[in-house]
Amino acid sequence: MQVDKKRMTLYAVTDRKWTTEHTLAEQVEQALQGGATLIQLREKKLSFNEFLEEARVIKNLCARYQVPLIINDNVDIAMTVNADGVHLGQNDLSIKEARKRVGEGKIIGATARTKEQAIRAEREGADYIGSGAVFGTSTKQDAKTMSIETLKEICEAVSIPVVAIGGIDRSNIRNLKGSKIAGTAIVSGIFSKKDVKTEVKLLREELEAIL
Repeated sequence: MQVDKKRMTLYAVTDRKWTTEHTLAEQVEQALQGGATLIQLREKKLSFNEFLEEARVIKNLCARYQVPLIINDNVDIAMTVNADGVHLGQNDLSIKEARKRVGEGKIIGATARTKEQAIRAEREGADYIGSGAVFGTSTKQDAKTMSIETLKEICEAVSIPVVAIGGIDRSNIRNLKGSKIAGTAIVSGIFSKKDVKTEVKLLREELEAIL
């Protein structure tokens, strides 16, 4: 499936670590109100049924705002709630197998930390690439920092959109200028903020200035 590049501009990736004052659904709606162009629902510790129930709520929210919902890792959840796609890490289900299961009409994103991984992912049928961690990250303890030069090489090696991820917030987002990314995937830079809606709005303005 050919992804609308504009949908990659501001890709909000959930993390329930910061759901002390608001529910995850409330935070996601604030992100949508602020101008998030895509939502990825990422859950590592919920049971299947808990994940499924949450995914249904988030899917309905995204549909209301006409923004695609991507499920991280879990093809079964993505298919059950009719999400717009799934994102796969290097150690998840293969892109080819995922494509067989979700069909041609769904988005498949793939993590790639090298040019070779990105080329292989595109060849196997990925619709976009997520690359990082460009500024380090607190979300994944084992993530290695990627140089902007490597990020640029990945962008130049493939014809599908590439989004940068890893420690991105308003303090460093302008450092990505010239890297040829289609957009950014942001976790704590959105969901750790007290005013998610305003933060997303400001991030979107910064992104549109550099893309």
